[in-house]
Amino acid sequence: MRVALDAIPLAAPKTGIGHYTDSLAEWLARIHTDHQYELISPFDFPFDACGRHGHSPKPENLSRKFIPVRSIFKKWWLLGLPAFLQISPLDVFHGTNYCVPVFAPCPTVVTIHDLSLLAHSGTHETDNVIRGRRRMPIMARRARKIIAPSEWTKREIIEFLGIKPGKIQVIHEGAREKMLPLPESNCQSVLERFGIKKPYLLFVGTIEPRKNLTTLIRAYDTLLRETEHRPQLVLCGGRGWLDGEVFSLVEKLKLQEQVLFTGYVEDSDLPALYSSAEAFIYPSLYEGFGLPPLEAMACGTPVITSNSSSLPEVVGKAGLMHDPEDHLALTRSIVEILSDKDSREHFIRAGLEQASRFSWDRAARETQAVYDEVYQQWKKRK
Repeated sequence: MRVALDAIPLAAPKTGIGHYTDSLAEWLARIHTDHQYELISPFDFPFDACGRHGHSPKPENLSRKFIPVRSIFKKWWLLGLPAFLQISPLDVFHGTNYCVPVFAPCPTVVTIHDLSLLAHSGTHETDNVIRGRRRMPIMARRARKIIAPSEWTKREIIEFLGIKPGKIQVIHEGAREKMLPLPESNCQSVLERFGIKKPYLLFVGTIEPRKNLTTLIRAYDTLLRETEHRPQLVLCGGRGWLDGEVFSLVEKLKLQEQVLFTGYVEDSDLPALYSSAEAFIYPSLYEGFGLPPLEAMACGTPVITSNSSSLPEVVGKAGLMHDPEDHLALTRSIVEILSDKDSREHFIRAGLEQASRFSWDRAARETQAVYDEVYQQWKKRK
């Protein structure tokens, strides 16, 4: 079988969808050596000779196709990609980031990571919301099968897009192999490079309204004012839409000396940052899956997160949860982790066990089963 995956998410600094595309493609190729997989994009993207860990070659059955959009047509999804698919016979095309070509000579699969553009439109730019409301229903109908990363997202696809349940396959993501607990000696140089001082609390993610960082900052301010604890608060992530409120709140509360914004952090530094943190805090209002809490648990870090959307499905009982709007409840959870050694050790062990239930090996096998299903259906109808 020959499968192409949309690699546009790899053309920018990787966030959740980029990590999904990258990990899925490599694991598919690792496991299914008799199939050919291609990452294709009209934008240039990195494709190293080595695999994710630098010690083994990238699978020979995984290749890179950079197709400058102007070499075919200016409109990629409507014209450029369909033209490429016509001259490059494929068995399946997988749109890893919500989109598939409207016209395709092969069956298509689409991953819909979340419905935040529809369910929480106020946390997105207006133009993106308008575009999403127009395109997402079309893409969901055109694809032969939809992959959702959680049962929560599946339910929202059914509710907001009117898709029948049988068309949607839930396939959980996994923590990447490099996300493992590291000894302190392996972390110190990374902490020093970023100016991080132990003890510290950690957040990883784009700085945008949906991540609910204002609640975290208010909880942290309460922690400093009303308790004896003085951890640093480290916020790792690139700047996003409407991030000004976060920076303004830090200034208003006079927390500039206690709150550290690192900016975007490379993957290679994340295991050290996770492993050394007293707690990983993820107060997000809405997630289609929630990869950072999973990877924090895999690194042996206690997780505190909100009880909204898919997060309870990912974290289970292995983390402390709170109402995303209740900053006092978040403060109490932080105090528990910082003050109660037994509780901290419990959540470390429970987190490691919970993280082990998710894997890219299983995700890749389940995704290939979806490809096989749509391909067989396509052959029967031809």
